[in-house]
Amino acid sequence: MITKEQIYEWLQSVTDPEVPVLTILDLGVVRDVLIGEDEKVTVVITPTYSGCPAMDVIGMNIRMALLSRGIKKLDVQMQLSPAWTTDWMSEDGKRKLKEYGIAPPVSRGSDLDLFDITPVECPHCGSKDTELVSQFGATSCKSLYKCNSCKEPFEHFKCH
Repeated sequence: MITKEQIYEWLQSVTDPEVPVLTILDLGVVRDVLIGEDEKVTVVITPTYSGCPAMDVIGMNIRMALLSRGIKKLDVQMQLSPAWTTDWMSEDGKRKLKEYGIAPPVSRGSDLDLFDITPVECPHCGSKDTELVSQFGATSCKSLYKCNSCKEPFEHFKCH
């Protein structure tokens, strides 16, 4: 008998193709795991952005991870509402981002002002003397910064 806990354990091996130090559980994109009476497994995922190209790869990697463990009846469903938020990321995931050299998002609560440019801490030296270079980094979920203290460029995982 397959358990939900086993499925979640197996999903720990599925990483984000754009930030490979994060698992899909670190990101919080797995919304639910359902196991039917016929042992059909349904994994419900929410994209970090609508139209995120990584979601197709994530769906395929979920299928491969579970098929390799003998799950024969499997469905990966996309759920768009409620929209994903960086608040769903695990604290461990945020720590992994920083160690990887990407400034993690900082939750600012419900009074989020999209035009408020809060200082972003440099993941290399910890300085908050940083400057936004571009709203867009290598992927749409990240922006590009530079640190005025250590002079290193870095990406910031946008808070949303």
